[in-house]
Amino acid sequence: MSINTRHGLPFLPGNSFRDLTKSAFHRAQTLDFKNGYALPRRPAVGTGQDPLLSVNISHSERNQLIRDIPSLTYGTDTHRAPPLSFIPAHAAYDKKVLRFYGYFRQEVLHSPEEHFRIRPVVIYYHLEDDSMCVTEPPVENSGIPQGKLIKRQRLPKNQRGDLYHWKDLNVGMDMSLFGTVYRITHCDAFTQDFMESQGIELNESESIPNDPYTIRRVQAQQTHITPYDHNHQLERFLALDRQVLRFYALWDDSDSLYGEKRPVMLHYYLVDDSVDICEHHEANSGRDPFPVLLHRQKVPKHIKSSCEPFPSCVLEVSPQDVKEYFSPQDFRVGEEVTLMGRRFLLYDCDDFTRKYYEQNHPDILLKPFTVDTRTQQDITKVIPPYNGFGSLEDSLQNCLSLIPEPPKKDVIKLLENDNKVLRYMARLDSQNPLDEGRRFILSYYLSDDMISIFEKSTRNSGIIGGKFLEKTRVPKPGSSVENPEYFGPADFSIGGTVEVFGHRFVLMDADRYVLSYLESLSHHIPEHTLSSLRQKFGVSKTLDQEEQHEAETDGAAVVFQN
Repeated sequence: MSINTRHGLPFLPGNSFRDLTKSAFHRAQTLDFKNGYALPRRPAVGTGQDPLLSVNISHSERNQLIRDIPSLTYGTDTHRAPPLSFIPAHAAYDKKVLRFYGYFRQEVLHSPEEHFRIRPVVIYYHLEDDSMCVTEPPVENSGIPQGKLIKRQRLPKNQRGDLYHWKDLNVGMDMSLFGTVYRITHCDAFTQDFMESQGIELNESESIPNDPYTIRRVQAQQTHITPYDHNHQLERFLALDRQVLRFYALWDDSDSLYGEKRPVMLHYYLVDDSVDICEHHEANSGRDPFPVLLHRQKVPKHIKSSCEPFPSCVLEVSPQDVKEYFSPQDFRVGEEVTLMGRRFLLYDCDDFTRKYYEQNHPDILLKPFTVDTRTQQDITKVIPPYNGFGSLEDSLQNCLSLIPEPPKKDVIKLLENDNKVLRYMARLDSQNPLDEGRRFILSYYLSDDMISIFEKSTRNSGIIGGKFLEKTRVPKPGSSVENPEYFGPADFSIGGTVEVFGHRFVLMDADRYVLSYLESLSHHIPEHTLSSLRQKFGVSKTLDQEEQHEAETDGAAVVFQN
């Protein structure tokens, strides 16, 4: 039975007394955290408290603890070595990684060439946190996504949830990770030294088996190299590179339907005896912008007789079937040459080609001549006759372009003569007695030379007044339809007759503005027109006009005398 040492009574209910002076009833904290480590809490200076006890002890009990002999607990050796300093694992094993090499076998289904593949891997074990990762070294053109297979983490060892430790790893063992069995074959030197220092004996190293698919791919494929004279080709390239013979020719395609003669340029490359042909298209010829008629190639001149009956459209002629290719001696200016079944008439060449033949083939005579290279004749545009629909200018625009545009107007004339109208009063010259009392207002618009006619309403005439002719240009009678002559201000005189689309009008009167405007243009207006207007308004010539008329008369007399 425990004894209450403070009061000498058994520690039973009723024999303990509550300390009335106690104010803190929590359990005292005996540990403290410093830099992330749990350390014993030291008592405050002068408090006399021990951190390992939750209550205070008496003075006699403290003396008894002091009188205890430590030799009974620690022995008689009082000269003990100081304890080693504590080093955490993340600091002791920082950047220390165990590296094991191995492989796993992957089955290949539905392939007649292979049944499995051997895929090498590298297993890394990080000592600082016992995590592992598995990576596969990349292989060029393998067609398999490679790299990191298992990311860094603690890997389970069995179904009970146990995790792999470095003590569980060894060379020559199989380890199952997420359903894949990896075989560890060997390790690096650091891993071997570490394992042996910890008392683990490693097994014998193994070699990674060869992958049959990789071995089959490494085998060189059987290839056939055509023998050729390398030195001769190099010498020819250095001597004849960029030297091209250019001929101007006509392709005679008149034998085919809608065929014609087309101008072409024929190029012969001296470096490899190849030929290409390009068409010469003129502007607006209507042909597709693909000038290459024959791409650059060696053109056979004679082929073996055994290959002639075989259609070349099914299988092209191989170099082994060709006896001879076209050479510069086969192209003569002034003669016709047949290439790929098409006839070409060579009529001229450039200066380089001419010099080449003079130096290398002086026996070949070049006979250039002039030909008509125009593929189509010039067509004269014929304007059809006017059909009477719409105005002449609007109908002409349909003949000038596919999408007709409105005819252009004289903008300056429109701005200068805007709202300027010459108005005349007229009567209808008709044999019908009912038309004697009809009166019309003829308006001439100076901005666009158009005429409109308005009929004045007369009471009890039986004829409704209003617009007689809408605003339009009126040609003079007798003028041609293709080149009409329209009425102008000089054609309207008082008492004169104006024929408008078969209706004859006699001008009877005019505005005073008509006379003032025409007098400002007296040098363009006939004298009888101005005289009729002055006579109508009872106005004589002005002083300036008389002086001008006298000067013109005197000048004419002097000219007559001379």
